[in-house]
Amino acid sequence: MPLTVGTDAPAFTVKDTNGNTVSLSDFAGKTVVLYFYPKDDTPGCTKQACSFRDAQPEYQGKDIVVLGVSADDEASHQAFTQKYNLNFPLLADKDKSLIGAYDVDGGGYAKRVTYVIDPNGKIIHVDSSVNTATHASDVLTQLGL
Repeated sequence: MPLTVGTDAPAFTVKDTNGNTVSLSDFAGKTVVLYFYPKDDTPGCTKQACSFRDAQPEYQGKDIVVLGVSADDEASHQAFTQKYNLNFPLLADKDKSLIGAYDVDGGGYAKRVTYVIDPNGKIIHVDSSVNTATHASDVLTQLGL
C-alpha cells in the first residue's frame, strides 16, 4: 500500500543516471515529482518517461523537479536516457531501499506509483493508477497547473 497524502516523504540518498549522489534534501523549497516505474526500456515505462520528457517545457519555471526511480543500475539508466533523450534524472535504487521506504515493492521491481512532494517535504498527491501516455500532464492537472 503506497504512503498516504500528508505523510512526510522519506529522506533518501541514491545515485542518479550519471553516478551523482542525489538526496531529497537537495530539492528543499521545490515540488518534487517522484515517480517509480518497473524497468528501463519497456513499453509502458518508455511511454511514461517520454511523457515527462515531452512535458519538461511545461514544468520549467514552476520549481518542479521530476525524478524517475527504478531498481535498474546507472548503466541501464544511461542507456535508457540516451536512447530516448530523457531530460530529467533517473535514480538507481539497486538495493531497493527507496522502493521499500516508499512502499512500492512489486516483488523485485518497483510498482508504478507517483508521489508529489511539496517544498516542505510532505506528500501532497499519490497516483497509483497511472496512464503512462499522459502521466506528465495528468500530474500538472492534479497540481492545478
